[in-house]
Amino acid sequence: MLGGRDPERAVIAAALEAARNGRGGALVVRGVAGSGKSTLLAEAVADLPDMTVLRTSGVESESPLAFAALQRLLWPLRARVGTLPAPQQAALRAALGEAEGEGDRFLAFLGTLSLLADAGEDSPVVAVVDDAHWLDDASAAALLFAARRLEAEHVVLLFAAREGDDRRFDAPDLPTVLLGGVSGPDADALLAARADASIDPAVRDHLVEATAGNPLALVELSSALSGDQLAGRVPLPTPLPLTGGVERAFLDRYRRLPDDAQRLLLVAAADDTGRLTVVRDAADRLEAGEEALDAAERAGLLSVDGVVVSLYHPLVRSAVYRAATSAGRRAAHRALAEALHDDADRRAWHLAATADRPDVHVVSALDGVAERAASRGGHEAAAAAWSRAAELTESGEDRGRRLYLAASSAWLGAHPSRAVALAGAAAPHVTEPVLRARLLTLQGQIAWNTRSLNDGYDLILQAAQVAAEVDEEMAQQLAMLAASLSAFGARSPRPVDPTTLVGPGSADAGPRARAADALRRGFVAVSDRDWATASASFHEAFELTDADPVDDHVLQPNLGVAAWLVDDDERCLRLHEEQLTAARRSGALTMVEHALTRGVYTQVSTGAWSTAAAAAAEALPLASSTGHLGMTALPTVELALVEALRGDEGADLHLDEVAEIRERHRVGITDSIVLDLMQWARALRAADQPDTALHHLNQVQGPWVRRMAAPDLFDAAVRSGRTDIAQEWLDELTVFAAGVGTAAATALVEHGRAVVAVGNDAEEHFRRALAAHVHSPRVPNRARTELAFGEWLRRARRRVDAREHLRAALATFEELGAAPLAERAAQELRASGETARRRDVSTATDLTAQERQVAALVRQGLSNKDAAARLFVSPRTIDFHLRNVFSKLGVSSRAELTALALEL
Repeated sequence: MLGGRDPERAVIAAALEAARNGRGGALVVRGVAGSGKSTLLAEAVADLPDMTVLRTSGVESESPLAFAALQRLLWPLRARVGTLPAPQQAALRAALGEAEGEGDRFLAFLGTLSLLADAGEDSPVVAVVDDAHWLDDASAAALLFAARRLEAEHVVLLFAAREGDDRRFDAPDLPTVLLGGVSGPDADALLAARADASIDPAVRDHLVEATAGNPLALVELSSALSGDQLAGRVPLPTPLPLTGGVERAFLDRYRRLPDDAQRLLLVAAADDTGRLTVVRDAADRLEAGEEALDAAERAGLLSVDGVVVSLYHPLVRSAVYRAATSAGRRAAHRALAEALHDDADRRAWHLAATADRPDVHVVSALDGVAERAASRGGHEAAAAAWSRAAELTESGEDRGRRLYLAASSAWLGAHPSRAVALAGAAAPHVTEPVLRARLLTLQGQIAWNTRSLNDGYDLILQAAQVAAEVDEEMAQQLAMLAASLSAFGARSPRPVDPTTLVGPGSADAGPRARAADALRRGFVAVSDRDWATASASFHEAFELTDADPVDDHVLQPNLGVAAWLVDDDERCLRLHEEQLTAARRSGALTMVEHALTRGVYTQVSTGAWSTAAAAAAEALPLASSTGHLGMTALPTVELALVEALRGDEGADLHLDEVAEIRERHRVGITDSIVLDLMQWARALRAADQPDTALHHLNQVQGPWVRRMAAPDLFDAAVRSGRTDIAQEWLDELTVFAAGVGTAAATALVEHGRAVVAVGNDAEEHFRRALAAHVHSPRVPNRARTELAFGEWLRRARRRVDAREHLRAALATFEELGAAPLAERAAQELRASGETARRRDVSTATDLTAQERQVAALVRQGLSNKDAAARLFVSPRTIDFHLRNVFSKLGVSSRAELTALALEL
């Protein structure tokens, strides 16, 4: 038993007790090699008759095998997989290698969460993951996905991860226990466990100082030193036996073994199955038999338990493997490859470890590994296999193709730096035009998401130029994509005009090809601020696709972007909802995140603020799960914006978080929008200081955000006496409104004209604005006009006339939860001589973001299981939030919730 560690034991015990009580979670136990992480967790779960204990561990040599560790963990639960929703079931079976076919990694992740939660319904589940720093990337991603979503489940995940290693288990957001060194009585207990004599305190303290209190080092020293030395009767040797560290001590013990036992231990170190039959079979091929196995066991470096063989400590593996010659390692891997003839993936990797020059047979085997891993959603493993295959391929197009596939898999696996390096390595070898266009497109996508919009745009231009020579349809899509990027300010140093990359769409082309051409022309017009042409082109694309909704990862999102750019609110909401529904159905996490965050813009404009907040809250962990932390800036600033609109102080915290994200990470294509939304939110937080608010608002650059923030700009400018700035914005809006002709744009222009007007001209403009608002879904803007008109009427001593508009404004602001504007309207109403009474309306403003999401899905008729699949959580979490919804809204059934008048 490990001495001491009482505070750490208490933390683990609390996590176990929380799981018993339906408060799921995770805990990471960190420490240097030998600090007792594994022992501590093993003791914690040694006697838990009321819990289901699952175990797995990371293995260094297994790290290229997708989902290997997850397969071991979930193996005892395999009979339950059939109870999962069909998409999760298929993806998880594919991930675990139990079924052929395409597997979506995030559906496999969700299936992992659902399987653990389902098992927890029978008895609480504790999943112990040892050596988490050596987990294969796919298993680590799946387990972290589950760990971050455990809320109301009877499940706890316990990870043990080494500190100070080159490979790190990256989970900074999970609760963590850090194991330091031991001392005093705890060190006495460890030393005495292996010694027959008493331990002299001075000797103990010297050993603790020499080892930094490392438990494994103390245990090894107690075996290496004599009883007289430990008791202080004989001086300690100089230097101590562990001067070279614990790993060196293991290595010394290894080198004292006979040659055949050393060969057997090397095979065990290179093996990742832990199966005695595999190790014995491979060792026999190296003439290391029963006597070698006995010698390794007697040395305490290896143990056999039934059919399982294990090394005494992970440091034994690293010490033995690193000490071997390259020829010895190749021989061990060759023997293991022969022994694993029925395990294609492991056999391929062992063959790869034997190769030191191009080998077509090994390359073919690695291609198979990569293809199988990619089909299961194991993109990291696929990238590793294709990268190694490329190394063993003669230089040329085949090497370039494999490096491109590796780069693409690395990107899909959320490793952008690795993807950049692999794509760069592929470039000199890729000359075939279609493959080169795809490589450039991949490089562009990585660049605009993680580095620079301009760099990404330039790469897409190059891709379109290459594709134009060989594939007209690809060239059309790429030209449209380039034009879309240029609409958001992307620029290239090369003198290439997106309009000249491809010719006009053929009349004989299909509707989608013609829609792409129309979108391209529209985006180019947006870049030129030719709003009339943009609107006409976009609506041409809408007409070509409205009757047959598009399910295309390039065209469909850009249709939604186009609708947003010309203020086509109803269509924008519909297109993003279609994209979100399709993405949820398929489990395409990145597309779910895209639809959620892009839909927020129109939801904010139309007053669906609770929906916008819920969407941003859902998108935030999804963006984080991609591994591109810069992507979290957009949902975070969207949360800040909604909070600022409602006067919530939480906006300040989220704005600080956005600033930190932008400082630490590249945000990519959304950075300009993030910055504009930050300025708008800061202005809202400074609304009672017109000069400060105006300063922030006048820094907003994008015309799309300027239109959203225009009512606040007009208000701050007039109150600051800077009608010149208001007039500048008004001139810009007038041009836009004349081009697109939407009611929302017309109403905004008339509102602006009213607030800058001198004399009685304002009233006519206010009335025109209100008339236009009737045909616009932008409820917040209508309320702003009602408020401004009411204030103007009251100042004109028309208090009775003012009340009607102030009452309407107050009612809308209360329904929206816009506390600052509601208070302002109430003050104006009181000044007009009427007491402002709060309306008793049913709203969902007291619900959390997740509760609003759950309520909205349940009101659509979805079951807990279906809602859980939509939100990437477990059914029990849905039930937990639904009970809170019932309690807060005073209802007791789904029917009552559906009948309730709510804005979600």
